[in-house]
Amino acid sequence: MKNYTNKRQKSSRKDRRDLIEYINLQLAALGQPVFQDNEESDVKLANSRFMNVTRDLINSYREKTRLLGHHRSPVDSRIQAFIDDYLKDVKTEGMCQLPTDTLILGQKGLARELSLPPDSNTFFNKYISTYRVKQGILNNPANDKRTTKGTFHIAEGGLPIPVDKKAVPKVTFARLLDAALHPSDDIRLLPFTSNQEEKAHVMVSLLVRPVVVPEVPGVMSERSMEVHLFAPGSLVSSLDFVETIFGNAGDHNLPANDAALDIDHWTGHTGCIIFAPQLTQLKKKDLGLPHFDDATERQRADGGSFKITARDDRGVVVTIIADNYFGYAKKEIKTEINYSANLFGLAEEEHSGGAIAFSRSIMSDDINGEAYSSKLDGLYTFEEAQNLLGDRVTLKPE
Repeated sequence: MKNYTNKRQKSSRKDRRDLIEYINLQLAALGQPVFQDNEESDVKLANSRFMNVTRDLINSYREKTRLLGHHRSPVDSRIQAFIDDYLKDVKTEGMCQLPTDTLILGQKGLARELSLPPDSNTFFNKYISTYRVKQGILNNPANDKRTTKGTFHIAEGGLPIPVDKKAVPKVTFARLLDAALHPSDDIRLLPFTSNQEEKAHVMVSLLVRPVVVPEVPGVMSERSMEVHLFAPGSLVSSLDFVETIFGNAGDHNLPANDAALDIDHWTGHTGCIIFAPQLTQLKKKDLGLPHFDDATERQRADGGSFKITARDDRGVVVTIIADNYFGYAKKEIKTEINYSANLFGLAEEEHSGGAIAFSRSIMSDDINGEAYSSKLDGLYTFEEAQNLLGDRVTLKPE
C-alpha cells in the first residue's frame, strides 16, 4: 500500500509539473512573467531549458498575435457586435471593447492551479483568501451573501424591465462596462506569480456551454447556450468555481468550440459575464447618473447595485458583477439559461420545478406481510415465523 501511495504521489507531482509548464507557456506567449521555481519548491521545473526550447516558437506566436490584434474569436465577435449596436446611441469613443489577450482557461484544472502560487499554500487580497489544504484548495470570498433581492440592475433600451428590478440608463451601463474591462494592475495580479519579484497581471477567460434543453431520445437533441466569462487575474478562483459546476468548453478561439458551427446543439444564444469588484469604488456622477433633483421617480428609488445586465430579443446578454461572492456567478448563469429558454421555446425555465415520482411501500407500525410472504396459502403464523428464524431471535415473555 505504501508503494502504491508513493507511485500515486509521484504521478500527481508529474501531472502538476506538466500543468505548470503549460501555464508558463501561455504566460510567455502573452509576454507575461512566468513562474520561476526555487530550491525550496517541490515543483522543480527546468525553466531555463523550457524557455530555450520554446523561445523561437513563442516569439513567432507573439508576432502573429500582434498582427491579428483586432481579431476576435467567434463568441467574442457575437458579444462585441451586440455591445456596439446596443450602445450605438451612446458616445463610447472606442470604449467597451472586449480584451483579445486574456489568459484562456482552455482545459479543466488550469483555474485551480492558477489560484495559488505553485510554491505556496496561501494567497490573500482584499477580495479573497485562498488556502491549499489536504482536500484541494479552499477559497474564502470577502463577501458571503445569499440573495440578489433588490440589487439586480438592468440597462434601459432592451426588453421590458420587471418592476422588481432596477432600471439604469444606457450611458451608465457603458461606463460601468468600460471600467469593468480595464481593472487596475493590483486586481489583475495573477496569484500564480504573486510570490516572485516579476509578477503577471492579466485578465482570465473561461468558455462554458450550460444545457438549456435536455435531450429527449427520439424527439430532440440536447441544446446549450454559450457563456464567455472574464475575470481579473486575482479572481481566477471564481472561474474555478464556475468550471466545477458547468464544465469547460475549451479554447474559444478554436473552430471546434464555435457554438455557431454546432447547429444541432446550440440554442443560438450567447452570454457574457464580467467580474469587476472595482466598480464599487466608482461615483454616481462618473457614471452619468442624474442628480437626485433631475432623476425620475424610479431612478430615485433604485440604487446600490452589485449586478447589471444588458439584453434584448436578439439573444445576447452581457452582465457585470461587482461582487466576488461565487454564488452570484452560478445564479447569473442560471438566469441566462432562463433567458435562453424563454427565447428558444420548447424548454422550461431553470426554476420552473418538476418532479420524478416512484411507487413505494411504507413499512411502519402496521405491517401486512402478505405481499412479502412466499407461502401460497396466506400468512405465516407466529409459531411458524419463530421456527423459521430459529436461534436468530430471542423470545421474550411479553
